[in-house]
Amino acid sequence: MTIIDPPGGHGRPAVPSPTALSPTALSPTALSPAALSLARCVAVEPDKFAAAHWGTAPLLSRAAELPNSDGFTDLLSPADADELLSRRGLRTPFLRIAKDGQLVPAARYTGGGGAGAEIGDQVLDERVLELYASGATLVLQGLHRSWPALVDFARDLGAALAQPLQVNAYLTPAGSQGFATHYDTHDVFVLQVDGRKHWRIHPPVLADPLEKQPWGGRADEVSATAQGPAALDVVLEPGDALYLPRGWLHSAQAQESSSLHLTVGIRALNRYAIVEELLALAASDARLRAGLPFGTDVTDPEAIEPELSETVEALRDWLLRADPAAVADRLRARAWPAARPAPIRPLAQAAALTALAADTRLMLRPGLRWQLVGRGDGTVTLRLFDRTLTLPAQCEAALRTLLTGAATRVGDLPGLDDDADRLVLARRLLREAIAVPDG
Repeated sequence: MTIIDPPGGHGRPAVPSPTALSPTALSPTALSPAALSLARCVAVEPDKFAAAHWGTAPLLSRAAELPNSDGFTDLLSPADADELLSRRGLRTPFLRIAKDGQLVPAARYTGGGGAGAEIGDQVLDERVLELYASGATLVLQGLHRSWPALVDFARDLGAALAQPLQVNAYLTPAGSQGFATHYDTHDVFVLQVDGRKHWRIHPPVLADPLEKQPWGGRADEVSATAQGPAALDVVLEPGDALYLPRGWLHSAQAQESSSLHLTVGIRALNRYAIVEELLALAASDARLRAGLPFGTDVTDPEAIEPELSETVEALRDWLLRADPAAVADRLRARAWPAARPAPIRPLAQAAALTALAADTRLMLRPGLRWQLVGRGDGTVTLRLFDRTLTLPAQCEAALRTLLTGAATRVGDLPGLDDDADRLVLARRLLREAIAVPDG
């Protein structure tokens, strides 16, 4: 069996690779889309960011140090946010509203969509206006799935970090603060789009918190730490960027005018994810499935002690035999569906199927994660984020060409007998949204 992976194919830990990313000192036009997306967020070389800041320490990058001549308004401007709130039929949960540190119930700003729209949770712009004018913060969620510029940016930055991302926008009226001091359970980039916002950053009360360890369970510690000296006390101006590792406490308040910033959440897997998958696989071990002796009082430490020792020994023996490939398969099943590839246009794709010819040039769908497995039984398997395809082994060379190379003419796909076979494969790849027309 042979396995060929693209970069980041197994969802490995997100450490920016200095060899994969061009130095930020180069002209922005010389950078790949992935490298440029990271360069827009950090004002240091990728290797320095990985070594000195990634998962460890905050990093403030001023606009003058970044290649964003126009800041971040190309990603989402205040006018864009207004359009989303008023003309795009926005529904929950793509909007949250917070005031005085608490979330506003969605029923206060949603209602029926009117004639022909049989829904009851559409955002009502007049209600949003009322809340925003009274000091509430608006949180536009999931913009990496709904706003074109952020769909592309999130895909490129996700490729640079080898991790899935989410993007939210925070619109805060002048002088207001949407949330009290808290921490996130994932790393974030904060990109200041418009206005000025005062950030106070404090060290963690819990290093590297998991999703199951939110700040609310440590509210007293968070509040006490927030009363002490800040590790970073700074006002973000338009075009500035801030990186925060998970667990670092933060609060932010808009200054003399309204503020708009983007928060890019990095949904990276961690070692605990490996632990979870190891435990799931451990169910295959008969010793670990064994029942407790008849009559065992599970509330009695003395009764449990010998069973605990036996279980720990069995688990240790099993862990020493754990198969890295099996763990990687389970991690891939978690990581790959979290980051969708580039959107396709179904109507245009269907038209391309109809017009397909030997002279048609195809390319891999951008952002698609894949694994190609030659099985040695006359077939080849292509694993994707949501399904697995099995094809004849003679398709392998053509698949490799499309998956790892640049745009290719259908008639030039290697390994197949004639154009008729090449067209059959190309049509399958177009229909499965694996390949897309070049241009």
